[in-house]
Amino acid sequence: MIKELDQDNLSEVVGSNDTVVVQYMAGWCGNCRLMKPKFKKLAEENENAQFLFVDAEKFPESRKLAKVDNLPTFATFKNGSFKNQVQTNKFDQLKNLVDEVTSN
Repeated sequence: MIKELDQDNLSEVVGSNDTVVVQYMAGWCGNCRLMKPKFKKLAEENENAQFLFVDAEKFPESRKLAKVDNLPTFATFKNGSFKNQVQTNKFDQLKNLVDEVTSN
């Protein structure tokens, strides 16, 4: 399942889902747009995880849950806790990050 966060409440989503994978992005970010369909593909392949798009500029509290200093940043959360993140435009790195949190 994939959703786009429409309010600054990522901590609530993380707390109410076992596994959460986030793509932090911004409207101006070209690499974010390039990675969006790849992120969607991984969401379709991992139905037991909640996948979210989070606008890093609109939602500062949600951004604080990971160390977002470059876009796109992908972060994983398991059982309410931050697990790992990667800042990349490479599908293989993103897939490895998702596999880490969904294979447990």
